Order: sequence, then C-alpha cells, then structure tokens
Amino acid sequence: MLPDGVRLIHVRHGQTDWNVAGRLQGQLDIPINAVGQGQANENGRRLKAWLDGEGIAPDHFAFVSSPLGRSRETMNRIRDELGLGGAWATDDRLKEVSFGEWAGFTYQELREDGREALVRARKKDKWSFRPPGGETYAELAERVGAWLETLERDTIAVTHGGVHRVLFGHLCGTPWHEVPSLPVPQDKVFVFEGDGAVRTV
Repeated sequence: MLPDGVRLIHVRHGQTDWNVAGRLQGQLDIPINAVGQGQANENGRRLKAWLDGEGIAPDHFAFVSSPLGRSRETMNRIRDELGLGGAWATDDRLKEVSFGEWAGFTYQELREDGREALVRARKKDKWSFRPPGGETYAELAERVGAWLETLERDTIAVTHGGVHRVLFGHLCGTPWHEVPSLPVPQDKVFVFEGDGAVRTV
C-alpha cells in the first residue's frame, strides 16, 4: 500500500518496434517508435488536462523513471507537455523484468530453436518461471515493492509493462498468479490512490 495521502501516477513507455513484433525486450535498451512518441505526447497532454482539472501544479510531484531509454524518452515527452524542463530521477529497481538469454527472441523463434518445453512451462506459471539467466515475476515484484517502500510524496513514474503489472499486485491486491497476464496499455495514465483504488485519466 501507499502511505496515507500519497498518490502514484504511472505510465508505461510508448510503443517500440519490438512490441509490435512480439519480441522480448526485457532490459535491452530498445527505443520507442513514431507511434510510441505519439502515445507519450498524448499521455502528457492527458495528464496535463487532469492536473489542470484537479488544480495541481505539475511540479508538486516527484518524477522518476526506469533508466532504460524507452522510459526516459517517454518521460521527456510527458514533461515537455507539462511545461517542465530539467532532470529527474531514475531508479534501477524500475527496469523491466529480465528475460536473460531469451531477450531479443519472439516466442515463435524460441519454439523453433528447440525451447518449446520451456515456453510451455512459462505459459503454465509465469509468476515463478525464470528464463535462463533472467528473472521471475516474483523477483520483479520484490524489487518494485522495495522501491514502493521509499515513496514519501506524490510521484509520477514512467516504467514498463512488467512493472505496471506488479504495481496492481502491490497496490490493488490483484492475486499474484493473475498479475503476469494483466493488460499493459501504452496509451493510458493510471492514478493509484493510497486506499487501493486505481483510475485511468
């Protein structure tokens, strides 16, 4: 849960070419594409309209992103729409879940490469499955949870699909076995409240 009175606004990075191709990105540094740039700009406009309606100045918030380039560019574009310049914080705990040796592959390529059994094992239990050299969703949730414990003020964060999913487990009580299959839109802004409520703006 968030501390009393603290809100977390979360945005997933904009689309990349690898998202379109179904290629596992994990912690590889893949840039957002033209569609993703548009999504980031629109999310910034959407967020500005909501903040204006609430009477909240953008500089009221702390800003933090994953250090990966697709999140940083998305944050840059959002901050431009909010009329903010300057730097913000990044945190390694907000990186995407690591796919280890699977990064860069599609699931079809993994199947064709003789790893059908492992692909089936991950589909059966995404929460506990560890790709070779990678992370489990449980480990991702642990590091994101450690980051959540440091929040002391209203915060705007730009991260990744996996991080977005585990936030629902931590903040909304979504059962952990359901977390890895939650949808991860790139064209929405999510506001998490301290009481476990979440809304999109």
